[in-house]
Amino acid sequence: MRTKITTIILLFTSVLFAQKKESLKDSIQKLDEVLISTQVIFGNKYEAKNRMGSSYYISPKELAKFNHTDINRVLRSVPGVNIYEEDGFGLRPNISLRGTSPERSAKISIMEDGILIAPAPYSAPAAYYFPSVARMQAVEILKGSSQIQYGPFTTGGAINLVSTQIPNSFQGSLKTSYGSFNTGQIHAKIGDSKTNLGYTVEFLNFNSDGFKNLPDGSNTGFDKNDVVAKFRMNSSANAAIKQAVNLKFQYSDEVSNETYLGLSQNDFEINPFSRYASSQNDKMTNDHIQITIGHELEFSKQFRITTDAYYNGFSRNWYKLNDVVFNGDKVGISSVVANPDNYLNHFAIVNGTVNSDLDALILKANNRRYKSQGVQTKIDYHWSGANVFHDLEIGLRYHYDEEDRFQWIDGYNMINGEMNLTSKGTPGNDANRISSAKAFAGSVLYKLKYSQLTLTPGIRYENIILNRDDFGKNDSNRTGTDLVTRENKVDVFIPGIGFNYKFNPFTSLYGGIHKGFSPPGNSTGQKSEESINYEIGSRFNFKGLRGDVVAFYNNYSNLLGSDLAATGGTGSLDQFNAGEVAVKGIELLLNYDLLSKNNQFNIPVTFGYTFTDTEFLNSFGSDDDLWGEVSRGDELPYIAKHQFNTSIALEHTSFELNLNGRLNGAFRTLAGTEDITVENGVTSNFILDFSGKYHVNKYLSITGNIINLLDEAYAVSRVPAGLRPGHPFGAYAGLELRF
Repeated sequence: MRTKITTIILLFTSVLFAQKKESLKDSIQKLDEVLISTQVIFGNKYEAKNRMGSSYYISPKELAKFNHTDINRVLRSVPGVNIYEEDGFGLRPNISLRGTSPERSAKISIMEDGILIAPAPYSAPAAYYFPSVARMQAVEILKGSSQIQYGPFTTGGAINLVSTQIPNSFQGSLKTSYGSFNTGQIHAKIGDSKTNLGYTVEFLNFNSDGFKNLPDGSNTGFDKNDVVAKFRMNSSANAAIKQAVNLKFQYSDEVSNETYLGLSQNDFEINPFSRYASSQNDKMTNDHIQITIGHELEFSKQFRITTDAYYNGFSRNWYKLNDVVFNGDKVGISSVVANPDNYLNHFAIVNGTVNSDLDALILKANNRRYKSQGVQTKIDYHWSGANVFHDLEIGLRYHYDEEDRFQWIDGYNMINGEMNLTSKGTPGNDANRISSAKAFAGSVLYKLKYSQLTLTPGIRYENIILNRDDFGKNDSNRTGTDLVTRENKVDVFIPGIGFNYKFNPFTSLYGGIHKGFSPPGNSTGQKSEESINYEIGSRFNFKGLRGDVVAFYNNYSNLLGSDLAATGGTGSLDQFNAGEVAVKGIELLLNYDLLSKNNQFNIPVTFGYTFTDTEFLNSFGSDDDLWGEVSRGDELPYIAKHQFNTSIALEHTSFELNLNGRLNGAFRTLAGTEDITVENGVTSNFILDFSGKYHVNKYLSITGNIINLLDEAYAVSRVPAGLRPGHPFGAYAGLELRF
């Protein structure tokens, strides 16, 4: 009997407040007491709130509170993050930081344990693989000027997922849950440390039958497995020069009966959870492997060198409906679903209400293999003088990645609502090419702390060579008879400077200016995406009310769009110039404990708000109608102007209850200025989630979660092809065993 899993909630992480005495002690810690490893950006909340740029640290306690399985729900609590969902379970998120293009999270630096984790971060950064957040110990989000350390994408920011760390002593846990839609989870881990050795081993399974319905009753869910093992050998604590060698192995596989085919406007209003018969064979299969070897060399408390060698391999085949043919007229599914009245015969084939000719349904095997490998080193040296602290951090990385496309198309007919294979394609006859990138990156960040002022000037360097070898659709053996190659080179310096001024232990002002950068495609001569980004903010603690407010302005001189099938394009991944764009906004986060002086109960309350205003500063015609015909003054698509998240919790040593509400603001799906309606975009929605936990004893807890407590039926996107629903009401219960 297969193991079941639970898809659980993002609850706005309820931040507990320390007593004033503890706050004071925390606020006056010296920055030179912390050495940052290569695996983390901050490592704790104190480092996050003292970072020069806007930053957020979702702690182990916060993640454990809600047993998150959906990264979308995790990140909803963080101001400055824009997301649009796709499948309802967070398998393939679309994340934007400060107005970057969210499609497949392709414009932000995503890392796991400090290693770039997108399948091919430079040559094909669309994140069709995303690590399972259910096995993460913490999540770090960094925006602003100090994130030039984490490239290649420096405009919006970086997200680092921190996996389970090796414990200091023997411990383990087993979590299980089960609930709606036969959704279940099992998560087991065990680890220990001795004087010179340490290890942790972890297994995660997450699966569901899905909440959408096919006419033939087929499964629309998924099954995903994850295995992680870590080993460490280290020198003795009294060694003159401390060293450690770390080895990490990770493997995951996934089978999901997911489709690009959404619903027409009319069908979505009738039943948002239905699926058309022509999507019955759509399926994503993938597997991912990561191997990293790290070496830590600590000469003294002031001087440390860490080096990581890494390899990421990812194979995927998303077999899915792509085109519909009637009387020789082939039309893409996005056009058919968006305009069913204009394609009545095509649409009838899609929904399975008529029998069709041979090869009326064209399914594409989006078969691709990715490789990402490299070596990165971080050198950290700091020293102190009278009332002065200096820190110099140098980062170096050599990286290679590639995407190998070897795709084909098959033809089907539709008879009595069932699809039948009528022609088998030849592998390589649809796409047969390899895109690759070689990159050398270096960064230098200098921190000067004098009295209450901290300055962090820095610079990043990226040297990138992008290539594409296209073997053509008639050379499946890749003999090179029709080979077409192209190359693009990038050589860029990316400077930035940040500051932080502490007026007192409870109030600080921070800000900065830095250059935003995103690599171009491999088209010869194509320019990089570049911008100048500004921010100014304040962190404060006033009588127990903790807050962080920041204003930002990103001025793009050359915004790049990508031709992704995930947004209704052709899927070529070619980038195109969208010209000058201005993105500005405000991020606000407030935390307060209503019972801060009570020794038995806590009632933490949080509120986060993000305002994002976008504007094209020139007019142009977007290729393949990805953004539509753009006029000066139009707003960017897929970016909500308003978002807020709020939560309240009741916490006791024996139990905790959490309620989270979030407003997902309306966003347009084509550039424009008109009001957003159900016809031209995705309207706003307000969703409530609930989480509860009862601690039977220190070893056993009972958990419960409700997603979409009010059972709201709402749309989350119009891409890749048609309207898609968010997760409906779902109830889940589970057990947590610790030892």
